[in-house]
Amino acid sequence: MTDHRDWTGKVGSIWAQEWRRTDRSFRELTPILLGAIEGQSFSSVVDIGCGAGEIACALAADHPEVPVTGVDIAPELLDVARERGEGLANLRFVLGDAAAIEIESSPPVDLLVSRHGVMFFKDPVAAFGHLRGQVAPGSALVFSCFRERTENFWVEETLSALPVMPPAADPNEPGPFAFGDRSRVETILSTSGWTDIAFHPIDYRMTFGEGEDAVGDARDYLTRVGPTATPIAQLEGPERAATLDRLTDILVKHAAQGNVSLPAAAWIVIAQSPG
Repeated sequence: MTDHRDWTGKVGSIWAQEWRRTDRSFRELTPILLGAIEGQSFSSVVDIGCGAGEIACALAADHPEVPVTGVDIAPELLDVARERGEGLANLRFVLGDAAAIEIESSPPVDLLVSRHGVMFFKDPVAAFGHLRGQVAPGSALVFSCFRERTENFWVEETLSALPVMPPAADPNEPGPFAFGDRSRVETILSTSGWTDIAFHPIDYRMTFGEGEDAVGDARDYLTRVGPTATPIAQLEGPERAATLDRLTDILVKHAAQGNVSLPAAAWIVIAQSPG
């Protein structure tokens, strides 16, 4: 994923179809992120890049007195989020770019959260500056993001199935690993006016497959979502078959007791808006 175009149209539809397996992949990280969020005081929350809504729905259910707004640019994902959040009167979902959206809330928003949804801003300094301007003084920002690609074993391992290993993306461009460099993220946040910036490294395992055919489940998911999906889709004939065989062999190595999971590395970042 590189920019907003990747979250709309056909690709957005695939992510919407795969929301269950995507949420599953973050199964170990999500409660840790929610724990960090619960460590803050808040009366109104916005979930940036909310996707299919797992974080927003959880917060709205646990805090029925708190208005929760999920913001995303993918209409297909928001359709799923709205269905999941049906019945939660304090929850709404808004289609829009968090880098430019005007957020209306009563009481004023005092907490911004995101699970892996903030690494795709074209101009992150401007985006976080805009978001800081949308919240009350003294508000908190809590988000998770991948650490650097080389620290995320699951990426290197699954990409090794391809005929040619794709080069690492420019770390200064939007993408899943754009916030891997702690010093870069700290500079972005401090330049955009956020203070008291703290980084918490989280090592966890991403679940890609489970059940009676956990390997087949994982292989199918990785051909639809993630860094292997597009390269595999571009292959044909024997080359595609050989790649899928290599991917299967890799996943077998990481299968145990009806589960296929691989090591991942993330930051949970917490910052404050000056009060």
